[in-house]
Parts: sequence; C-alpha cells; structure tokens
Amino acid sequence: MKAFGSSMMPILKSGSTLTFETAAEYEIGDIVFCKVKGRYIDAHKIIKKDQGKGFLIANNHGWENGWTQTIFGRVVVAEFQNKVIFKRKSA
Repeated sequence: MKAFGSSMMPILKSGSTLTFETAAEYEIGDIVFCKVKGRYIDAHKIIKKDQGKGFLIANNHGWENGWTQTIFGRVVVAEFQNKVIFKRKSA
C-alpha cells in the first residue's frame, strides 16, 4: 500500500510503499493500518493500550485520532524511492 501525507514524518515519507503483517498482539509504538471513528487510517502509531478501550492511535506529531479495537495490520517495512526507510524491530 502507498501512504501519502506528512503526519508520520520523519519516520515515513509521503509516497512510501508500506508492507503490513497481521499479528495476534499489537504493541505501543507499532505503526498500524486501522479504523478510527469510521475512518481508515493507513499508517499511524499506537501510543496507548487499554483493556476496555483498545488502542489509542496518533500521528508522529502528537495528534490523537482516537481509540480503536479495529487493527488490520502493522507496518513491517517502508520503502521510498526503492530504498528501505523503516524496518520494524523484531520483538
């Protein structure tokens, strides 16, 4: 999937190609593809976890999108102009 915008700079650049994986568990700091308040969000970070609310999603500049329990996958690799610019660290 290609992601556009500046909300995740400098980690991700506008036009980055993202590779996602699904996971049994998602962690704080994971960059995820999710749905918040009926809106799809292709690459924002989990900044908090709560047993009842789920995951708090925000961009890289501190803007909170809201809570969700709907996560489709997390970014494992991001490429920009044929170069890897982000690679998720293994747990």
